[in-house]
Amino acid sequence: MEGSKLQPYALLLAVFIFTAGMILSTFKVADSIIAVKGNNNITVTGSAKQQIKSDLIVWQGTYSRQAATTEEAYNLLIKDKEIVAKYLKQKGIDTKLYTVSSIYTMPLYETNYNGMTTNNIIAYRLSQTVEIRSDKIDDITQLSRDVTELIQQGLDFQSNMPQYYYTKIADLKVSMLAEATKDAKMRAEQISTNTGSKIGKLKYAKMGVFQITPLYSTDVSDSGINDTSSLDKEITAVVTCSFEVK
Repeated sequence: MEGSKLQPYALLLAVFIFTAGMILSTFKVADSIIAVKGNNNITVTGSAKQQIKSDLIVWQGTYSRQAATTEEAYNLLIKDKEIVAKYLKQKGIDTKLYTVSSIYTMPLYETNYNGMTTNNIIAYRLSQTVEIRSDKIDDITQLSRDVTELIQQGLDFQSNMPQYYYTKIADLKVSMLAEATKDAKMRAEQISTNTGSKIGKLKYAKMGVFQITPLYSTDVSDSGINDTSSLDKEITAVVTCSFEVK
């Protein structure tokens, strides 16, 4: 009798445990569905490339003189400055088209028999730098190669490598970021199509660094590259986008 009285209670307890288990499992499934929906985005990287031709050249050349005193070196340097100005004028470069730096003075010290530098000044070396900024790329490039002809006139002249720039880079970056974003969306759509889903609105976008490199270069840098050694360049824009997936 006592066993039969306990049987309904045991059955009731079993039903309660089963029901509670079902409720808990339902909550767990719901939680997992919410977690999936909360992270249902796709993140892709898009890029855009464009070839550009520099429209500004910057060239520098330095001439120097060395003498026992600063006065003597200065007088020689002034004469060299006149020769440089005359040479540039012959090449069609007016004085208004270039700048000349202030004079840089460097004392030269005597070296003893042990190869150690002493405090005894034996001469002074004075130098000046002439700089040209121009949109006449070909003319100044050729000048940078020919200007060492001044050595034949007794000058100690050093011509630096020209630097090439593109002055409309700011405007170009805006359009290239738009192209990179389109590329990112296209990649996201291709991926989503393979999974049977659709791309929704843009949730997040982060612009990467620009890489301005010589043509066909594969160099990249986390901080970006801004090549000035080449006339023809390639600019690459990168953007990381996150889209909602429906």
